[in-house]
Amino acid sequence: MFSRSARPVILCLFLTLLAVPATSAVVVSEFGSLEDGRTTRLYSLSNASGSRAELTDLGALLVSLTMPDRNGEHADVVLGFDNPRQYLSDSPFFGATIGRYANRIAKGRFKLNGKSYQLANNNPPNHLHGGTVGFDKRLWQGEVLDDSDEPAVRFTLLSKAGDEGYPGSLQVAVTYRLTQDNALQIDYQATADADTVINLTHHSYFNLSGHDSGDILKHQLALNADFYTPVDDTAIPTGEILSVRNTVFDFTQAKAIGRDINADNAMLKAALGYDHNWVLRRGAFSGDVALAATLTDPASGRVMQVLTTEPGLQVYTGNHLNGKTSAKDGATYGKHAGVALEPQHFADSPNQPHFPRTTLKAGDRYSSRTVYRFSTL
Repeated sequence: MFSRSARPVILCLFLTLLAVPATSAVVVSEFGSLEDGRTTRLYSLSNASGSRAELTDLGALLVSLTMPDRNGEHADVVLGFDNPRQYLSDSPFFGATIGRYANRIAKGRFKLNGKSYQLANNNPPNHLHGGTVGFDKRLWQGEVLDDSDEPAVRFTLLSKAGDEGYPGSLQVAVTYRLTQDNALQIDYQATADADTVINLTHHSYFNLSGHDSGDILKHQLALNADFYTPVDDTAIPTGEILSVRNTVFDFTQAKAIGRDINADNAMLKAALGYDHNWVLRRGAFSGDVALAATLTDPASGRVMQVLTTEPGLQVYTGNHLNGKTSAKDGATYGKHAGVALEPQHFADSPNQPHFPRTTLKAGDRYSSRTVYRFSTL
């Protein structure tokens, strides 16, 4: 029992605690079941300012991300679905963790230590985003790391040797953390028991006006890149590294994504818009997180900075979205409804010896970080 003299102090402490804003939290709930009966989970991370990230163990993917506009109104700024089955049947990689190898490998072939490997050509004639059943279609193991100022969840997956044709068993961990300054931080780690290749990335489609608000052609984009890697008509790099100067690929100064998207350029026409890799100014594997891109929506005032340890940034402007599939909240996404900003190594690096290397040696640790940081004008 507390003494009579101590009670006012305790009451004062209790009232003080009530006055403290609610701390950040992680709430775990059921997301839905898959056709084979497996249950998926939804992890909701929130911070004291009311921003929220919802993630699922299916594909270690981001389902929704709500951020405030210039007036403090929150909106979901990533495209997606409100049930897990559509992520397996209808999704163009909405919110996905991509692996083992993001982007394309020419004809699905590469050599490692003198041995040839053949992967699935699921984007004929090439291999794309890890194959027919890439990491985005796997059920990961989710673990809440904390429920404090910066809530986080870690997803882990074992990709066995021979998975989609890749050598070596790979143990992967992806950690999402929502910070108090409205940044979504993504950390990747992996180890393998034999030499392999790896290139992990995040594939959310962003629309800073809100996921159901139309196209992103008026969004302003600036890239911290003076060079890009041109591609052939199957989206495989030619091996060249060319200057963006005086080309439609010059985003060294912020410009509307739609300004040059329909220009008379063979690569843009082949891709139906932007789907290209930029070479970031900071050198490969510097180990530092550096600014890669700034995306600004004049309408809402939302600004998103992309920071990464990766050497390249793939920009994809949702060129194949067609509005035919119903998405979350009953939305339909037409062409250019979102833009994916994917920090990664370059496409086809296993076959391009002068590109930054993507080989993970047995026993070594792969580590990478990407941050999507939000603010307002």
